[in-house]
Amino acid sequence: MKLASLRSGRDGRLVVVSRDLRFYADASHIAPIMQAALDDWEAVRSDLEALAEGLDNSTAERHRFDAGEADAPLPRSFQWADGSAYVNHVELVRKARGAEMPQSFWTDPLMYQGGSDRFLAPHDSIPLADPSWGCDMEAEIIVVTGDVPQGASREDALAAIRLVGLVNDVSLRNLIPAELAKGFGFVQSKPASALSPVLVTPEELGDRWRDGKLHGTLSVDLNGEPFGRARADVDMTFDFGTLIAHLAKTRSLGAGSVIGSGTVSNRDADGGPGRPVRDGGLGYSCIAEIRTVETIVDGAPKTPFLVQGDAVRIWMEDDRGQSIFGAIDQTVA
Repeated sequence: MKLASLRSGRDGRLVVVSRDLRFYADASHIAPIMQAALDDWEAVRSDLEALAEGLDNSTAERHRFDAGEADAPLPRSFQWADGSAYVNHVELVRKARGAEMPQSFWTDPLMYQGGSDRFLAPHDSIPLADPSWGCDMEAEIIVVTGDVPQGASREDALAAIRLVGLVNDVSLRNLIPAELAKGFGFVQSKPASALSPVLVTPEELGDRWRDGKLHGTLSVDLNGEPFGRARADVDMTFDFGTLIAHLAKTRSLGAGSVIGSGTVSNRDADGGPGRPVRDGGLGYSCIAEIRTVETIVDGAPKTPFLVQGDAVRIWMEDDRGQSIFGAIDQTVA
């Protein structure tokens, strides 16, 4: 089952989307908004699934789905917590800042609390007031949970995952060092993030969802050129069950909590830093990584951060080349 929200007020209007992302059926008679569906998941799920089946069988009233008219599936959420499941990314970015990485980062997940009062729609512009802030995209996987009790095990956490999707977790790289130096975390350096047009149930993903990981290639284009083709299931140190259990250690999580994987990042086949796609590598899911690799190899970064007019596209395809979640397609404004 694939769910989305069309623009309507603050919280959108819930719709079910066909597997091929061509059509939608209005679901507001079952649950008016995505959050309402998540709050009452067990009661509404079967009705939503029946509507989805009718949509795919052409027996439900349907309309053309246009991702450009979609809001974020969850335009606002009670919680957005982003982890760093791909420790290779953490290691490279810290190296670029000249910061040592504690060994504990390989065994104890990193996580920060982001702003969730407004997620950008998948085709919204990335607002950038000052290019000197160092604007970067970060292509990630997200999951959306139901209620998770405090102290939940990894297995309980996995069972609480309701939906899976993608996010562009925008970062302002040049503001990060000063904020972290205060010892109190990100605020200004983490503006609004954009969600994929649709969120998908784990069951709909089939074998692509296993072991608490999304299996497949996360594609990133920058200004129309291939930038990243990283494998989301490879080099993921902490699966989503582990990330959610980490967050729930001291508190319960409310339905609709959005949990991010952190920037998807792969090592090269020889175990070293990844190579650009143009050089036969899997590329990168953010600009900070390629700048780090350039610094390691050439002594200085060459790839600039995003500026006005730059275009970012993030998506994932199934085995038939069909987009699974739709594309995050943004231009810097």
